[in-house]
Amino acid sequence: MAELNGISKDFVNALLRIDGHGCSMLLKTLSAQEEGLVPLEDVVIPALEHIGLAWEEGRISLSQVYMAGRICEKVVGDVLSLERPSLYDRPRLAIGVIGDYHALGKRMVLSVLRSSGFNLLDYGHGLQPLDLIEKTIRDKVDILLLSCLMLTSAMHVKGVTAGLKKAGSRTVVVVGGAPFRLAPLLWKEVGAHYMGRNSGEAVSIVQAIMGNRTWA
Repeated sequence: MAELNGISKDFVNALLRIDGHGCSMLLKTLSAQEEGLVPLEDVVIPALEHIGLAWEEGRISLSQVYMAGRICEKVVGDVLSLERPSLYDRPRLAIGVIGDYHALGKRMVLSVLRSSGFNLLDYGHGLQPLDLIEKTIRDKVDILLLSCLMLTSAMHVKGVTAGLKKAGSRTVVVVGGAPFRLAPLLWKEVGAHYMGRNSGEAVSIVQAIMGNRTWA
């Protein structure tokens, strides 16, 4: 990961202080300097990746990661033009928690992606494979992000990927959560296309997928 620049460091410090106003002022100042462009690539995304890594290394709490995502979602939304709520029309993204009813991980990924300019469908939690397959096909989802807390839930992903393949869907499935961090090859076993170790990686994974495929 590249070293943070001075502005990103200031943004990280404001996030960890839970200083939403300070974060907002930083982005508004930069946006004005860049003729209205929100400094996502140079400031927001590196800051969130830095915070995600700090949590993995045990230097900050999970609640700080969560609050950072929520603040970013709000302040970036405030800076973005109301006429352009999303920076990207395609691909179509959806996110959900399969099996489990613990939605904190999903909330963090949702916040990170929305604060980075992506619009997502939120399928909620406690989902079953058949429901996910139906929703994904119905909504013509290009990228489906699934969060799991328990190993038993992670194994249900195989039913989703197999069902989508059988239906002829080209949806890319991205997984994340504790079972996949503990068993690094599990994502391949359940037929997923990508695995993210933390919420900060969600943006780079989606961008990588966008770079590898043309969206109609």
